[in-house]
Amino acid sequence: MSANLHMDMPLAGTAPTTRRMPRLDAKYLPLAVTILLFAAMAIFGSVAYTGFFTGQVFLNLLIDNAFLCIVAVGMTFVILSGGIDLSVGSMIALTTMVIASLVERHHWSAGAVIPLVLAMGTAFGALMGFLIQRFRLQPFIVTLAGMFLARGLCYVISIDSISITEDFFSSVSQMRIPMWGDDATISVGGLIALVVVAVAMYVAHFTQFGRTVYAIGGNEHSAVLMGLPVRATLVGVYTLSGFCSALAGVVFSFYMLSGYGLHAVGLELDAIAAVVIGGTLLSGGVGYVFGTLFGVLMLGIIQTLIMFDGTLSSWWTRIVIGALLFAFCLLQRVFERKRKR
Repeated sequence: MSANLHMDMPLAGTAPTTRRMPRLDAKYLPLAVTILLFAAMAIFGSVAYTGFFTGQVFLNLLIDNAFLCIVAVGMTFVILSGGIDLSVGSMIALTTMVIASLVERHHWSAGAVIPLVLAMGTAFGALMGFLIQRFRLQPFIVTLAGMFLARGLCYVISIDSISITEDFFSSVSQMRIPMWGDDATISVGGLIALVVVAVAMYVAHFTQFGRTVYAIGGNEHSAVLMGLPVRATLVGVYTLSGFCSALAGVVFSFYMLSGYGLHAVGLELDAIAAVVIGGTLLSGGVGYVFGTLFGVLMLGIIQTLIMFDGTLSSWWTRIVIGALLFAFCLLQRVFERKRKR
């Protein structure tokens, strides 16, 4: 019995072992804050407003912001690489104008127009990426020039809005896909946005392209020394952003059924805001596509809460988004300081 007691006693000179509580990795902190804040807003809306807590209300967040979600996914890769793309809103407008003009005035079929505008957006993004990489130009200046160019081309096509009455676009615009039961449905654009998010998550975390993007954003010089395809990847992120912008333009055409040079004015700023609120660092190298999805939903739920309230001006949406951006920029600064220690 004494032997058993001796075995149960701690050895002399040894400190008793204590269990440490698992701690959240600092790189997940912005994403965790975004998800918790979205959940808090959803709970507040459910308590404060009758009819808020329904499946259709939350699906409408994606339906009404599907084009923004697609653009923000492309913007995520650009910002992860340490760049920026200001041309995305103008590319959406140009896409809608080309679609409307070819379908309504020249009677092209949707099967010919959609691949054409996707190729156009992809080529436009690749051109900007090539200029940035080959001549070491600042992404801000190159994409700003692209923004002016694409927006100007819209008015070369037409200075007026062009309605889209083609049967395919009209039927897709009205189509709703049941999600659960008969009460909750999602649009084709919302479904496309979810597919884009899923594919982008796979590309970001399970392909060499995605790993190289993170490496470039972390330290481009180190990525070159590691033998990673830095040049091709830099062109690739802007090519991907151009493709996403054109695809968002197609979805926007389904949503608005028109082409107009003033469509998506300022959308590039909304996309950047969604990416930052979703936890991607503006300095590059850290961020998640999944967080960008929640960033887009965050912008949507702010608009929905203001709409349900009914007494606040729509400009309060911008005020709240601005306050959130300030808060998340400060959070990013705290995170960067912890990472450098």
